Amino acid sequence: MKHARDGSAERQLSPEKTEAILQGGMQEFLAHGYAATSMDRVAIAAKVSKATVYSHFRDKEGLFNSLIQQLVEKKFSTVFDVKNPETLKAEPEIVLRGLANRVLDIAANEPQFLNFMRLILGESGRFPQLARCFVTNIERTAFRLLCQYFSTCPQLDLADPEATARIFIGAIIHFMIVQEMLHGRDIVPMERDRLIDNLISLIVNQNK
Repeated sequence: MKHARDGSAERQLSPEKTEAILQGGMQEFLAHGYAATSMDRVAIAAKVSKATVYSHFRDKEGLFNSLIQQLVEKKFSTVFDVKNPETLKAEPEIVLRGLANRVLDIAANEPQFLNFMRLILGESGRFPQLARCFVTNIERTAFRLLCQYFSTCPQLDLADPEATARIFIGAIIHFMIVQEMLHGRDIVPMERDRLIDNLISLIVNQNK
């Protein structure tokens, strides 16, 4: 992942300092929100100079966008198990159940991920460019990989793989937002296995 302001500076950047700045940025954004966070605060949290922060990231928006990119790449690499492509060669029911469960496991077990999602949603009205960056990264990773899977899986033979990918991811994300982020478990309770079972049934039985 490249964060340097230009090619000449990039060669001099320290991966350790880059990670420290990203972690400091995450800490400050979650604690104070996007608007109230300054690069001065980030530098203090990262234990580096302000000049070092600016040598790695052009501005606050660039830092936030890099955090989005890092988060999406890490999480969806885990979800799609990109290091083990054989995973996607199993029966569709097994593949889709694994994808859904891995997404919901992240939501259930990683509060920092949920808090960052809340931050993006909460700031999207005043700073729409942040939400656009998040959607762009989701489009480039999750949607692209799932569309590719739906388009090439011979057992499914779907009429519209792209729409099916959006339906699948949309249902999982909606469940995550309502149950985990909006505290809807007691208001609109639903077991996640029930949701996943019915979602998979809708997809695999589409042409039957």
